[in-house]
Amino acid sequence: MDQVMSLASKRAVVIFSASTCCMCHTVKTLFSQMGVNATVYELDKEPWGREMASALMQILDRRSPTPAVFIAGRVIGTTETVMTLHLTGKLVPLLRDAGALWL
Repeated sequence: MDQVMSLASKRAVVIFSASTCCMCHTVKTLFSQMGVNATVYELDKEPWGREMASALMQILDRRSPTPAVFIAGRVIGTTETVMTLHLTGKLVPLLRDAGALWL
């Protein structure tokens, strides 16, 4: 869990993903289209992916560890939370405060 939190705190936006997950693709596309340069860790392609997935399941308190989005080192959540923040207009201010958006 410490490694996940350490990685998540090093960049403004960090996404833990799985390369074949459609929800992960959706979140990564949203951030990309917003102009956010997120750091993405594809757990299914990393040698430490299983350990990270286990830690993320504990952090998120759910069975699926991906996608897991962190902004400014703080866990935001999964697709549902990110989309809710986006649709309610709360995502952009979070990204601005984290230094992930300039406009």
